Amino acid sequence: MNLTKSSNPVFKERVFSKGYNTSTEVMTVNGTINKTALMLLLVVAGAVYIWNKFFTAIAVDPAGGIAAVLPWLAIGGIGGFITVLVTVFRPRSSGISAPVYAVFEGLLLGGISAIFESMYTGIVMRAVALTLAVFVAMLFLYRSGIIKVNRKFMMGVFAATGGVALVYLMSFIGGFFGADFSFLYGNSNFSIGFSLVVIGIAALNLILDFAFIDRAAKSGAPKYMEWYGAFGLMVTLIWLYLEILRLLAKLASRN
Repeated sequence: MNLTKSSNPVFKERVFSKGYNTSTEVMTVNGTINKTALMLLLVVAGAVYIWNKFFTAIAVDPAGGIAAVLPWLAIGGIGGFITVLVTVFRPRSSGISAPVYAVFEGLLLGGISAIFESMYTGIVMRAVALTLAVFVAMLFLYRSGIIKVNRKFMMGVFAATGGVALVYLMSFIGGFFGADFSFLYGNSNFSIGFSLVVIGIAALNLILDFAFIDRAAKSGAPKYMEWYGAFGLMVTLIWLYLEILRLLAKLASRN
């Protein structure tokens, strides 16, 4: 089966369809797993650092938490965006840019998570646990063959992901013109249902990520592609975590 697209912008055909012919070490699935684990540790390290800054500031001034982490949120967001571009356009640099991306995302996620935790105690640990549970469930469904990655499945996930991206883009642009998209971000039944749909789409993207990593390893991709594969998987995991965090916040705000 020739899979030519993925809804994850990191995993493009120009990267994974190459007929690699190299005498050097090649990419393996186990190597990609190890590098994904390392990137997760870097994300956690960056998040813990900002988390501590936030709650230390709150202990001194209950209103000072956001001010204390706002510069770090900007650094994490901008730095993460830049390293995404560098990694996507220069996969060979992923051995350096992917770990750097993980640190930047840790700073961003640490600040966002701390803000949510200050509003709803315990929400972050629930979001982390659910994200890991979804990851394990999707990996089982893929490895067991219960979900098969064929062209129809791939195109369906691709179209759904594009639809979600379009909705978010419209809400962002519409905000500048006074358009009301509060139904996407409030705690209404529709908003909660929308979040559930987005989480489902993000989860299905994990299946595509697993398939593309498998395909790269089987095609004899060079060793540095382990970092690139881990990077692509982290992009989806971070998206999934943020969507779950938002859903839990919506549910908590109804109590």
